[in-house]
Amino acid sequence: MSEVNEEKKVYSLDFNYLYGKPVCQARFKQHCEDFVVEEKLGFELTGEGEHVCLWIKKIGENTDYLARQLAKFAGIMAKNVSYAGLKDRQAETYQWFSLYIPGKVTPDFSQFEAEGVTILKVIRHNKKLRTGCLEGNYFNITLREVSDKPALQLVLDKVQQGVPNYFGNQRFGYNGHNVNAAVQLFNGRRVKDRFKRGMYLSAARSYLFNRVISERIKDNLESTAMLGDCVQFVANRSFFPLPDLSTQTLQRLTDREVCLTAPLWGKGELTSTDQAQQYELACLQEFADLQQGLAKEGLKQERRPLLLIPDAFSYKWLDDETVSIAFYLPSGCYATSIIRELVEINV
Repeated sequence: MSEVNEEKKVYSLDFNYLYGKPVCQARFKQHCEDFVVEEKLGFELTGEGEHVCLWIKKIGENTDYLARQLAKFAGIMAKNVSYAGLKDRQAETYQWFSLYIPGKVTPDFSQFEAEGVTILKVIRHNKKLRTGCLEGNYFNITLREVSDKPALQLVLDKVQQGVPNYFGNQRFGYNGHNVNAAVQLFNGRRVKDRFKRGMYLSAARSYLFNRVISERIKDNLESTAMLGDCVQFVANRSFFPLPDLSTQTLQRLTDREVCLTAPLWGKGELTSTDQAQQYELACLQEFADLQQGLAKEGLKQERRPLLLIPDAFSYKWLDDETVSIAFYLPSGCYATSIIRELVEINV
């Protein structure tokens, strides 16, 4: 049976910039070594158990492909190899993989060979490393052929105060293809592939989140609390709506004890209230199909910080056209959110 040819909507990915659209251009990821990522698990591995954990340096290699190669070498099924996070292929990455090898002698991974791959450490653990279990990532990014050093210097000094916590545009596909695919899914299109189904749902949810942030930036509300704004404790990620805008409440925001959030859409009522809830509903009123579809799929109403504040931020000019930038981000946050505020990328 042929599929119905539905008219596709173009979902604008032109989200607002916090510091204005960059006037400086640069080259990004000219070499794998220009984008270095190192995972931080946030917990110690036990040294014993049924899972063999590998600390691996890889350059120019796909995470999932490497996982399959490790499974083949160890003589186990591919589903028994996991990792805490997908990493860019065009990068130099340091990340953990875990292999389920119960009751067996640990394979001699010094014999494993793959171009651009070095196994740095082998240690057993009592649990599988699941996607998202890491605490965060350290980044070291080199921008080359910088067109305007003074302009970039100004923004480098600003982004340390925070950038929009956008999901990267790659999540949405060209012209929002993945969001359109989500709409088709909500309208009854069958998607058997669980990965694709999850990708489409994530794209729709992320798009609504980005739209709220973009509107708040346009209205100069990215750092200004409204009555009923849902804030999140920085320490433990639990959230609650602001019952008032007292001096004491606002001081907690200034001190970064709590932070403003935007909705990750799901079933049920928004967790924001009063003025903030009305604002968020108004921002998303033209996307009722996405809201209804996500709720029907059973996703929960959740929240995510509105701004992303990088930790341990530093930079060093290697010459007048090359700068190296280092920072740490919590799990689930994107280095591209910082880069997009700094420069317009030349490819």
